[in-house]
Amino acid sequence: MTRILLGLALSFTMLLSSCDSLNKIAGILAPSEYEMVTGLKDALSQGLFKSFDAFADPNGNPFVRFVFPGDAAKIEKTLHDLGLDKLVNTVTSKFTYATSSAVSAAKPIFLESVKKMSFRDAVSVLVTDNTHAATEYFRSVMTPELMVAFRPIVDSTINVQGAAKEWTSLVNVYNRIPLINNKLEPSLTDFIAARAIDGMFGVVANEEENIRTKYEFRKTDMMKKVFGYAEQELKRRQQRP
Repeated sequence: MTRILLGLALSFTMLLSSCDSLNKIAGILAPSEYEMVTGLKDALSQGLFKSFDAFADPNGNPFVRFVFPGDAAKIEKTLHDLGLDKLVNTVTSKFTYATSSAVSAAKPIFLESVKKMSFRDAVSVLVTDNTHAATEYFRSVMTPELMVAFRPIVDSTINVQGAAKEWTSLVNVYNRIPLINNKLEPSLTDFIAARAIDGMFGVVANEEENIRTKYEFRKTDMMKKVFGYAEQELKRRQQRP
């Protein structure tokens, strides 16, 4: 009887030890909330700095080139067909410069917003099949503050570059074209500020997608851990019956 009791006690001890080991392993594999936030912040900062680099030389990066809103190709083609090539190119170049200036000057706002990310927000955007989830979250949170910060920067750039005059000329010609339903907005400030935000978050979204789907883009140990976990957790959820 004593031997049986000893055997049971030993088995129970081994079972507890095994469970404890499994829990430790699980703890290593599943990041803490702090690690989730840190990993996401690393990823977003990586995307933001890539965006800053892209806008530092906008003429060398077609991805951040200013384009007209809405049906951009149709608008530009119409203007070129009217012989306004030089004016279109001038406006495009000056607006690209304005968006570049706004993004560069707003670096502290972007980085401060990343620092403020909460645990709950991090968890909600980490494990998802939306490869732009974190970017979309930050865009919704940051846009109001960015618009306020961008307006004076854009105004200053427009005035220095003389872009407002060219834009007014272009808008007046385009809006007088018969059967044009979608008129161009004559007010520049909010228009360009919104384009700066579009362009910046476009770069960030592209980098987030790369980080989520390609291991080599995870440049820090925390990113490797957090996004590796997110990949496995998403697969596990998708395999549920």
